Amino acid sequence: MIRILAILALAAAATFAAMLAFAFWPTSTRLIETGDTSSPAQIEAGRYAAIVGDCVACHTTPGGKPFAGGLPIASPIGAIYTTNITPDRTYGIGDYTLDEFDRAVRHGIARNGDSLYPAMPYPSYARVSDTDIRAMYAYFMHGVTPVAEPNKATIPWPLSIRWPVAFWRKLFAPKAAAPDLTVSGTAASQVPSIARGAYLVEGLGHCGACHSPRGMAFAEKGLTAADAAFLTGGAPMEGWVAKSLRDDGLDGWSEGDLVQFLKTGRNADTAAFGGMTDVVRHSLQYLSDDDLTSIARYLRNLPLTKPGQAAFQPDPQIAQALWKGDESARGARVYIDNCAACHRTDAKGYTRFFPALGGNTVVRAEDSTSLISIVLNGNALPGLRTAPSAITMPPFGWRLSDQEVADVVSFIRTSWGNHAAPITAADVTKLRRPPQENSKP
Repeated sequence: MIRILAILALAAAATFAAMLAFAFWPTSTRLIETGDTSSPAQIEAGRYAAIVGDCVACHTTPGGKPFAGGLPIASPIGAIYTTNITPDRTYGIGDYTLDEFDRAVRHGIARNGDSLYPAMPYPSYARVSDTDIRAMYAYFMHGVTPVAEPNKATIPWPLSIRWPVAFWRKLFAPKAAAPDLTVSGTAASQVPSIARGAYLVEGLGHCGACHSPRGMAFAEKGLTAADAAFLTGGAPMEGWVAKSLRDDGLDGWSEGDLVQFLKTGRNADTAAFGGMTDVVRHSLQYLSDDDLTSIARYLRNLPLTKPGQAAFQPDPQIAQALWKGDESARGARVYIDNCAACHRTDAKGYTRFFPALGGNTVVRAEDSTSLISIVLNGNALPGLRTAPSAITMPPFGWRLSDQEVADVVSFIRTSWGNHAAPITAADVTKLRRPPQENSKP
Protein backbone atom coordinates (compact mmCIF):
# COMPACT_ATOMS: atom_id res chain seq x y z
CA MET A 1 0.00 0.00 0.00
CA ILE A 2 2.80 2.41 0.94
CA ARG A 3 4.54 1.66 -2.36
CA ILE A 4 1.34 2.33 -4.30
CA LEU A 5 0.82 5.63 -2.45
CA ALA A 6 4.42 6.61 -3.17
CA ILE A 7 3.99 5.87 -6.87
CA LEU A 8 0.75 7.87 -6.94
CA ALA A 9 2.45 10.77 -5.14
CA LEU A 10 5.32 10.75 -7.63
CA ALA A 11 2.89 10.61 -10.53
CA ALA A 12 0.94 13.53 -9.09
CA ALA A 13 4.15 15.53 -8.58
CA ALA A 14 5.28 14.80 -12.13
CA THR A 15 1.89 15.81 -13.51
CA PHE A 16 1.94 19.04 -11.50
CA ALA A 17 5.47 19.81 -12.69
CA ALA A 18 4.45 19.20 -16.29
CA MET A 19 1.45 21.49 -15.85
CA LEU A 20 3.66 24.21 -14.43
CA ALA A 21 6.09 23.83 -17.31
CA PHE A 22 3.20 24.04 -19.73
CA ALA A 23 1.77 27.12 -18.01
CA PHE A 24 4.99 29.03 -17.62
CA TRP A 25 6.67 28.09 -20.86
CA PRO A 26 7.40 31.42 -22.56
CA THR A 27 4.58 32.52 -24.80
CA SER A 28 5.68 32.63 -28.41
CA THR A 29 5.55 36.29 -29.39
CA ARG A 30 6.99 37.48 -32.65
CA LEU A 31 8.98 40.67 -32.16
CA ILE A 32 7.56 43.45 -34.30
CA GLU A 33 9.70 46.03 -35.99
CA THR A 34 9.79 49.28 -34.05
CA GLY A 35 9.35 51.57 -37.05
CA ASP A 36 7.89 55.03 -36.53
CA THR A 37 6.35 55.42 -33.06
CA SER A 38 6.39 59.18 -32.59
CA SER A 39 5.18 61.00 -35.71
CA PRO A 40 1.91 62.99 -35.54
CA ALA A 41 0.34 60.72 -38.17
CA GLN A 42 1.25 57.58 -36.22
CA ILE A 43 -0.02 59.07 -32.96
CA GLU A 44 -3.32 60.02 -34.59
CA ALA A 45 -3.66 56.54 -36.06
CA GLY A 46 -3.12 55.10 -32.58
CA ARG A 47 -5.69 57.46 -31.09
CA TYR A 48 -8.29 56.14 -33.53
CA ALA A 49 -7.32 52.53 -32.82
CA ALA A 50 -7.66 53.18 -29.07
CA ILE A 51 -11.14 54.60 -29.71
CA VAL A 52 -12.13 51.47 -31.63
CA GLY A 53 -10.82 49.40 -28.71
CA ASP A 54 -12.77 51.61 -26.25
CA CYS A 55 -9.75 51.64 -23.94
CA VAL A 56 -10.91 54.76 -22.09
CA ALA A 57 -14.19 53.15 -20.95
CA CYS A 58 -12.47 50.61 -18.70
CA HIS A 59 -9.29 52.48 -17.82
CA THR A 60 -10.99 55.67 -16.62
CA THR A 61 -13.21 56.11 -13.59
CA PRO A 62 -16.28 58.37 -13.92
CA GLY A 63 -14.99 61.92 -13.58
CA GLY A 64 -11.40 60.65 -13.39
CA LYS A 65 -8.35 61.38 -15.51
CA PRO A 66 -8.29 59.53 -18.84
CA PHE A 67 -6.50 56.16 -18.79
CA ALA A 68 -5.45 56.50 -15.13
CA GLY A 69 -7.27 53.26 -14.23
CA GLY A 70 -9.13 52.46 -11.04
CA LEU A 71 -12.46 51.31 -12.50
CA PRO A 72 -13.77 48.13 -10.82
CA ILE A 73 -14.62 45.33 -13.24
CA ALA A 74 -16.89 42.62 -11.88
CA SER A 75 -15.46 39.11 -12.08
CA PRO A 76 -16.22 35.68 -10.56
CA ILE A 77 -13.37 36.22 -8.04
CA GLY A 78 -14.28 39.78 -7.07
CA ALA A 79 -13.74 43.27 -8.41
CA ILE A 80 -10.69 43.71 -10.62
CA TYR A 81 -9.47 47.30 -10.80
CA THR A 82 -8.17 48.49 -14.14
CA THR A 83 -4.61 49.72 -14.30
CA ASN A 84 -2.99 53.05 -15.09
CA ILE A 85 -2.05 52.95 -18.78
CA THR A 86 -0.82 56.53 -19.09
CA PRO A 87 2.90 57.00 -19.92
CA ASP A 88 3.77 57.78 -16.32
CA ARG A 89 7.08 55.99 -15.60
CA THR A 90 6.30 55.17 -11.98
CA TYR A 91 2.66 54.09 -11.99
CA GLY A 92 1.81 53.74 -15.68
CA ILE A 93 3.37 52.12 -18.74
CA GLY A 94 5.93 54.80 -19.56
CA ASP A 95 8.83 52.35 -19.35
CA TYR A 96 7.22 49.72 -21.58
CA THR A 97 9.01 48.90 -24.80
CA LEU A 98 6.96 48.27 -27.93
CA ASP A 99 7.33 44.52 -27.50
CA GLU A 100 6.36 44.68 -23.82
CA PHE A 101 3.28 46.69 -24.82
CA ASP A 102 2.49 44.07 -27.46
CA ARG A 103 2.86 41.20 -24.98
CA ALA A 104 0.41 42.89 -22.62
CA VAL A 105 -2.21 43.83 -25.22
CA ARG A 106 -2.18 40.80 -27.53
CA HIS A 107 -0.85 38.07 -25.26
CA GLY A 108 -2.03 38.99 -21.74
CA ILE A 109 1.44 39.13 -20.16
CA ALA A 110 2.52 42.10 -18.06
CA ARG A 111 6.01 43.61 -18.18
CA ASN A 112 7.04 41.69 -15.06
CA GLY A 113 5.86 38.40 -16.55
CA ASP A 114 2.59 38.17 -14.60
CA SER A 115 -0.46 36.92 -16.44
CA LEU A 116 -3.12 39.58 -16.88
CA TYR A 117 -6.66 38.72 -15.86
CA PRO A 118 -8.82 38.14 -18.95
CA ALA A 119 -11.01 41.08 -17.94
CA MET A 120 -8.46 42.64 -20.26
CA PRO A 121 -9.91 41.16 -23.48
CA TYR A 122 -6.67 39.90 -24.95
CA PRO A 123 -8.38 36.86 -26.50
CA SER A 124 -9.92 39.37 -28.92
CA TYR A 125 -6.94 41.72 -29.00
CA ALA A 126 -4.78 38.82 -30.16
CA ARG A 127 -6.28 39.52 -33.59
CA VAL A 128 -4.98 43.10 -33.72
CA SER A 129 -2.39 43.70 -36.42
CA ASP A 130 1.24 44.74 -35.95
CA THR A 131 0.40 48.04 -37.63
CA ASP A 132 -2.29 48.91 -35.11
CA ILE A 133 -0.24 47.77 -32.12
CA ARG A 134 2.60 50.02 -33.26
CA ALA A 135 0.20 52.95 -33.72
CA MET A 136 -1.43 52.43 -30.32
CA TYR A 137 1.99 52.31 -28.68
CA ALA A 138 2.84 55.66 -30.31
CA TYR A 139 -0.41 57.16 -29.02
CA PHE A 140 -0.09 55.92 -25.45
CA MET A 141 3.56 56.98 -25.23
CA HIS A 142 3.25 60.39 -26.92
CA GLY A 143 -0.42 61.33 -27.16
CA VAL A 144 -1.67 60.62 -23.63
CA THR A 145 -1.00 62.81 -20.60
CA PRO A 146 0.99 61.00 -17.87
CA VAL A 147 -0.90 60.62 -14.59
CA ALA A 148 1.04 59.82 -11.41
CA GLU A 149 -1.73 57.78 -9.86
CA PRO A 150 -0.97 54.41 -8.25
CA ASN A 151 -2.90 51.34 -9.21
CA LYS A 152 -5.51 50.10 -6.76
CA ALA A 153 -5.25 46.74 -5.07
CA THR A 154 -7.26 44.12 -6.86
CA ILE A 155 -8.14 40.67 -5.58
CA PRO A 156 -7.24 39.67 -2.00
CA TRP A 157 -4.84 36.76 -1.44
CA PRO A 158 -5.02 33.86 -2.19
CA LEU A 159 -7.40 34.60 -5.09
CA SER A 160 -4.84 37.13 -6.29
CA ILE A 161 -2.31 34.39 -7.12
CA ARG A 162 -1.82 34.81 -10.84
CA TRP A 163 -0.06 31.66 -12.05
CA PRO A 164 -3.35 29.77 -12.60
CA VAL A 165 -4.26 32.46 -15.14
CA ALA A 166 -1.34 31.21 -17.23
CA PHE A 167 -3.21 27.90 -17.67
CA TRP A 168 -6.29 29.86 -18.72
CA ARG A 169 -4.27 31.85 -21.23
CA LYS A 170 -2.72 28.73 -22.72
CA LEU A 171 -6.07 27.03 -23.07
CA PHE A 172 -8.32 29.84 -24.25
CA ALA A 173 -6.33 32.75 -25.70
CA PRO A 174 -5.50 32.72 -29.44
CA LYS A 175 -1.84 32.84 -30.36
CA ALA A 176 -1.77 34.67 -33.69
CA ALA A 177 -2.88 38.04 -35.00
CA ALA A 178 -5.36 38.48 -37.81
CA PRO A 179 -4.58 39.50 -41.39
CA ASP A 180 -3.52 43.13 -41.64
CA LEU A 181 -6.89 44.85 -42.19
CA THR A 182 -5.68 47.56 -39.85
CA VAL A 183 -7.65 50.24 -38.11
CA SER A 184 -4.93 52.79 -38.75
CA GLY A 185 -4.05 51.80 -42.32
CA THR A 186 -5.52 54.02 -45.02
CA ALA A 187 -6.36 51.70 -47.92
CA ALA A 188 -8.21 49.08 -45.88
CA SER A 189 -10.03 51.53 -43.63
CA GLN A 190 -11.54 53.53 -46.49
CA VAL A 191 -13.40 50.68 -48.15
CA PRO A 192 -16.38 49.14 -46.32
CA SER A 193 -16.14 45.36 -46.41
CA ILE A 194 -17.29 42.32 -44.48
CA ALA A 195 -13.65 41.32 -43.94
CA ARG A 196 -12.84 44.64 -42.32
CA GLY A 197 -16.01 44.40 -40.24
CA ALA A 198 -14.80 41.03 -38.98
CA TYR A 199 -11.46 42.57 -38.04
CA LEU A 200 -13.18 45.35 -36.10
CA VAL A 201 -15.80 43.18 -34.35
CA GLU A 202 -13.63 40.16 -33.55
CA GLY A 203 -10.49 42.18 -32.77
CA LEU A 204 -10.19 45.64 -31.27
CA GLY A 205 -13.95 46.09 -30.92
CA HIS A 206 -14.06 42.90 -28.76
CA CYS A 207 -17.86 42.72 -29.11
CA GLY A 208 -17.87 39.08 -28.05
CA ALA A 209 -16.63 40.01 -24.57
CA CYS A 210 -20.21 41.01 -23.75
CA HIS A 211 -22.33 39.53 -26.54
CA SER A 212 -21.01 35.94 -26.44
CA PRO A 213 -21.87 33.29 -23.83
CA ARG A 214 -19.20 32.03 -21.45
CA GLY A 215 -18.33 28.42 -20.90
CA MET A 216 -15.70 26.51 -18.98
CA ALA A 217 -13.58 28.77 -16.77
CA PHE A 218 -15.67 31.74 -17.97
CA ALA A 219 -13.99 31.77 -21.37
CA GLU A 220 -15.99 33.00 -24.36
CA LYS A 221 -17.53 30.04 -26.17
CA GLY A 222 -16.65 31.54 -29.53
CA LEU A 223 -14.21 34.16 -30.79
CA THR A 224 -15.02 34.34 -34.52
CA ALA A 225 -17.96 33.99 -36.88
CA ALA A 226 -16.90 30.38 -37.48
CA ASP A 227 -17.96 29.56 -33.91
CA ALA A 228 -21.69 28.84 -33.61
CA ALA A 229 -21.97 30.46 -30.16
CA PHE A 230 -20.16 33.68 -31.10
CA LEU A 231 -22.33 36.78 -30.52
CA THR A 232 -25.39 34.73 -29.52
CA GLY A 233 -25.86 36.70 -26.30
CA GLY A 234 -24.07 37.05 -22.99
CA ALA A 235 -24.89 36.21 -19.39
CA PRO A 236 -26.37 38.74 -16.92
CA MET A 237 -23.71 41.21 -15.78
CA GLU A 238 -24.35 44.05 -13.33
CA GLY A 239 -28.07 43.89 -14.03
CA TRP A 240 -27.88 43.81 -17.84
CA VAL A 241 -27.72 41.19 -20.57
CA ALA A 242 -25.94 41.85 -23.87
CA LYS A 243 -28.36 40.43 -26.42
CA SER A 244 -27.74 38.12 -29.33
CA LEU A 245 -26.50 39.79 -32.52
CA ARG A 246 -27.43 36.79 -34.64
CA ASP A 247 -30.72 35.32 -35.87
CA ASP A 248 -33.50 37.75 -34.85
CA GLY A 249 -31.21 39.68 -32.50
CA LEU A 250 -30.93 42.65 -34.88
CA ASP A 251 -34.72 43.05 -35.15
CA GLY A 252 -34.62 42.70 -38.93
CA TRP A 253 -32.76 46.01 -39.19
CA SER A 254 -31.39 47.15 -42.52
CA GLU A 255 -27.74 48.08 -42.91
CA GLY A 256 -28.74 51.74 -42.50
CA ASP A 257 -30.74 51.02 -39.33
CA LEU A 258 -27.76 49.28 -37.80
CA VAL A 259 -25.30 52.01 -38.77
CA GLN A 260 -27.63 54.61 -37.26
CA PHE A 261 -27.85 52.66 -34.01
CA LEU A 262 -24.07 52.23 -33.77
CA LYS A 263 -23.45 55.91 -34.51
CA THR A 264 -26.19 57.50 -32.40
CA GLY A 265 -27.27 54.82 -29.92
CA ARG A 266 -30.80 54.91 -31.33
CA ASN A 267 -32.88 54.18 -34.41
CA ALA A 268 -36.53 53.90 -35.33
CA ASP A 269 -37.02 50.84 -33.11
CA THR A 270 -34.87 51.17 -30.02
CA ALA A 271 -32.24 52.99 -27.96
CA ALA A 272 -29.06 51.79 -26.27
CA PHE A 273 -29.09 51.05 -22.54
CA GLY A 274 -26.82 49.67 -19.84
CA GLY A 275 -23.20 49.11 -20.80
CA MET A 276 -23.96 49.72 -24.49
CA THR A 277 -24.47 53.43 -23.79
CA ASP A 278 -20.79 53.72 -22.80
CA VAL A 279 -19.69 51.83 -25.91
CA VAL A 280 -21.57 54.29 -28.12
CA ARG A 281 -20.49 57.32 -26.08
CA HIS A 282 -16.77 56.51 -25.86
CA SER A 283 -16.22 54.56 -29.05
CA LEU A 284 -18.78 53.96 -31.77
CA GLN A 285 -19.93 57.54 -32.31
CA TYR A 286 -16.37 58.47 -33.33
CA LEU A 287 -15.84 55.70 -35.89
CA SER A 288 -15.81 56.58 -39.57
CA ASP A 289 -18.95 55.92 -41.59
CA ASP A 290 -17.03 53.37 -43.66
CA ASP A 291 -16.01 51.44 -40.55
CA LEU A 292 -19.55 51.52 -39.15
CA THR A 293 -20.83 50.24 -42.49
CA SER A 294 -18.24 47.45 -42.44
CA ILE A 295 -19.38 46.42 -38.95
CA ALA A 296 -23.03 46.47 -40.01
CA ARG A 297 -22.34 44.36 -43.12
CA TYR A 298 -20.39 41.84 -41.10
CA LEU A 299 -23.10 41.50 -38.43
CA ARG A 300 -25.92 41.21 -40.96
CA ASN A 301 -24.06 38.47 -42.82
CA LEU A 302 -23.30 36.27 -39.83
CA PRO A 303 -24.46 32.67 -40.36
CA LEU A 304 -27.78 31.94 -38.67
CA THR A 305 -27.69 29.62 -35.68
CA LYS A 306 -31.46 29.06 -35.70
CA PRO A 307 -32.53 28.84 -39.36
CA GLY A 308 -36.24 29.18 -39.97
CA GLN A 309 -36.90 31.16 -36.81
CA ALA A 310 -40.36 32.74 -37.00
CA ALA A 311 -40.42 36.50 -37.46
CA PHE A 312 -42.33 38.73 -35.04
CA GLN A 313 -45.99 39.16 -35.93
CA PRO A 314 -47.72 42.22 -34.40
CA ASP A 315 -51.06 41.67 -32.68
CA PRO A 316 -53.33 44.74 -32.25
CA GLN A 317 -55.65 43.13 -29.69
CA ILE A 318 -54.10 44.67 -26.57
CA ALA A 319 -53.69 48.07 -28.22
CA GLN A 320 -57.37 48.08 -29.13
CA ALA A 321 -58.36 47.04 -25.61
CA LEU A 322 -56.29 49.81 -24.00
CA TRP A 323 -57.67 52.35 -26.46
CA LYS A 324 -61.19 51.40 -25.33
CA GLY A 325 -60.22 51.76 -21.66
CA ASP A 326 -60.05 48.02 -20.95
CA GLU A 327 -57.37 47.60 -18.24
CA SER A 328 -58.42 44.13 -17.10
CA ALA A 329 -55.24 42.36 -18.25
CA ARG A 330 -52.64 41.72 -15.56
CA GLY A 331 -50.30 44.72 -15.39
CA ALA A 332 -52.34 46.85 -17.83
CA ARG A 333 -53.25 49.50 -15.26
CA VAL A 334 -49.63 49.83 -14.12
CA TYR A 335 -48.61 50.20 -17.77
CA ILE A 336 -51.17 52.94 -18.44
CA ASP A 337 -50.18 54.86 -15.30
CA ASN A 338 -46.41 54.64 -15.80
CA CYS A 339 -45.42 53.67 -19.34
CA ALA A 340 -48.03 54.59 -21.96
CA ALA A 341 -47.24 58.31 -22.07
CA CYS A 342 -43.84 57.55 -23.66
CA HIS A 343 -44.24 54.09 -25.19
CA ARG A 344 -47.92 54.56 -26.20
CA THR A 345 -50.81 52.17 -25.84
CA ASP A 346 -49.85 50.53 -29.16
CA ALA A 347 -46.25 50.04 -27.85
CA LYS A 348 -44.78 51.72 -30.94
CA GLY A 349 -43.02 54.45 -28.94
CA TYR A 350 -41.62 57.51 -30.68
CA THR A 351 -39.02 57.19 -33.41
CA ARG A 352 -35.41 57.63 -32.19
CA PHE A 353 -36.58 58.73 -28.77
CA PHE A 354 -38.75 56.27 -26.87
CA PRO A 355 -38.19 52.67 -28.02
CA ALA A 356 -40.96 50.50 -29.38
CA LEU A 357 -41.88 47.61 -27.08
CA GLY A 358 -43.83 45.47 -29.54
CA GLY A 359 -41.36 43.08 -31.19
CA ASN A 360 -38.40 44.46 -29.28
CA THR A 361 -35.92 41.60 -28.90
CA VAL A 362 -34.88 42.78 -25.43
CA VAL A 363 -38.53 42.54 -24.36
CA ARG A 364 -38.97 39.12 -25.96
CA ALA A 365 -35.67 37.66 -24.73
CA GLU A 366 -35.73 34.48 -22.70
CA ASP A 367 -33.76 36.27 -19.97
CA SER A 368 -35.80 39.19 -18.59
CA THR A 369 -32.91 40.71 -16.57
CA SER A 370 -32.43 43.79 -18.74
CA LEU A 371 -36.12 44.65 -18.89
CA ILE A 372 -36.56 44.30 -15.13
CA SER A 373 -33.46 46.37 -14.46
CA ILE A 374 -34.48 49.22 -16.71
CA VAL A 375 -37.92 49.40 -15.06
CA LEU A 376 -36.38 49.39 -11.58
CA ASN A 377 -33.36 51.60 -12.15
CA GLY A 378 -34.02 53.57 -15.31
CA ASN A 379 -31.38 54.44 -17.87
CA ALA A 380 -29.90 57.47 -19.59
CA LEU A 381 -28.40 57.76 -23.06
CA PRO A 382 -26.48 61.05 -23.18
CA GLY A 383 -26.54 63.43 -26.09
CA LEU A 384 -23.97 62.58 -28.74
CA ARG A 385 -22.29 64.45 -31.58
CA THR A 386 -24.84 63.45 -34.19
CA ALA A 387 -27.77 62.99 -31.78
CA PRO A 388 -27.55 65.83 -29.24
CA SER A 389 -30.81 65.09 -27.41
CA ALA A 390 -30.44 62.86 -24.36
CA ILE A 391 -32.90 60.01 -23.82
CA THR A 392 -33.90 59.29 -20.23
CA MET A 393 -35.93 56.41 -18.86
CA PRO A 394 -36.76 57.29 -15.22
CA PRO A 395 -36.44 54.64 -12.48
CA PHE A 396 -39.65 53.20 -11.09
CA GLY A 397 -38.17 51.08 -8.33
CA TRP A 398 -38.88 53.85 -5.80
CA ARG A 399 -42.63 53.79 -6.46
CA LEU A 400 -43.53 50.30 -7.66
CA SER A 401 -43.55 47.16 -5.53
CA ASP A 402 -41.91 43.96 -6.71
CA GLN A 403 -45.33 42.57 -7.59
CA GLU A 404 -46.26 45.68 -9.59
CA VAL A 405 -42.98 45.52 -11.50
CA ALA A 406 -43.57 41.82 -12.17
CA ASP A 407 -47.09 42.58 -13.40
CA VAL A 408 -46.08 45.34 -15.80
CA VAL A 409 -43.03 43.48 -17.14
CA SER A 410 -45.17 40.39 -17.70
CA PHE A 411 -47.76 42.53 -19.47
CA ILE A 412 -45.12 44.01 -21.78
CA ARG A 413 -43.61 40.57 -22.52
CA THR A 414 -46.99 39.04 -23.48
CA SER A 415 -48.71 41.87 -25.38
CA TRP A 416 -48.78 43.36 -28.94
CA GLY A 417 -47.52 40.08 -30.41
CA ASN A 418 -44.76 39.48 -27.85
CA HIS A 419 -44.86 35.90 -26.58
CA ALA A 420 -42.18 35.80 -23.86
CA ALA A 421 -42.74 34.09 -20.55
CA PRO A 422 -44.19 36.15 -17.68
CA ILE A 423 -42.08 36.80 -14.59
CA THR A 424 -42.69 36.70 -10.84
CA ALA A 425 -42.13 39.09 -7.96
CA ALA A 426 -39.27 36.86 -6.85
CA ASP A 427 -37.50 37.58 -10.15
CA VAL A 428 -37.73 41.29 -9.39
CA THR A 429 -36.56 40.90 -5.80
CA LYS A 430 -33.31 39.31 -6.99
CA LEU A 431 -32.47 42.39 -9.06
CA ARG A 432 -33.71 45.15 -6.78
CA ARG A 433 -30.88 47.29 -5.46
CA PRO A 434 -30.66 48.45 -1.82
CA PRO A 435 -33.41 50.96 -0.93
CA GLN A 436 -31.06 53.96 -1.03
CA GLU A 437 -30.19 53.16 -4.65
CA ASN A 438 -33.84 53.05 -5.74
CA SER A 439 -34.46 56.59 -4.58
CA LYS A 440 -36.87 58.99 -6.23
CA PRO A 441 -35.26 60.81 -9.17
